[in-house]
Amino acid sequence: MSIDKSLAPWQILGVAIKSEIDAAAFYTRLQARIKNILLGQKVKFLALEEEHHRKMIESLLAKKYPDKPKDVPESSLMPPIGVSLPGDPGVPALFDAALQAEKTAEAYYNDAAERVEDEAGRRILAYLGRVERSHQAMINSEIDLIRKFPDYYNVEDFNIAQDLFHVGP
Repeated sequence: MSIDKSLAPWQILGVAIKSEIDAAAFYTRLQARIKNILLGQKVKFLALEEEHHRKMIESLLAKKYPDKPKDVPESSLMPPIGVSLPGDPGVPALFDAALQAEKTAEAYYNDAAERVEDEAGRRILAYLGRVERSHQAMINSEIDLIRKFPDYYNVEDFNIAQDLFHVGP
């Protein structure tokens, strides 16, 4: 995602904070729709990661731009996850939206890293870009499972062989 060149570096961080807030809220709502215990824990992990990212960016903003406003923009230049989905999308569609959002976030952080003035800021933003890529790998893996086993997310304890039993000696 290309960053609006008219944004000041501190505004770019504000957009990133808003995006992380939106992502954490999205994953928390998604977790409530999942019955599979292990998948729910993975989604909870993603929510916690996004919350941690928010704190990191807020810290960077406070250190590098102490005289700038600390409030995040009401709306982000990055749309919230799933904003383009219909009213009540299914869990598979929500995972697809999450994957797209993680790709957008990675691109945003990579672009932002090129715009900051100091090495520490560049490293933090590059790190966040890499973490968003790891989220993509995790989500891709879950999407693959959901496609192969449509009930995967909708049962508490998914066991592929649960209906099999041994007959014989």
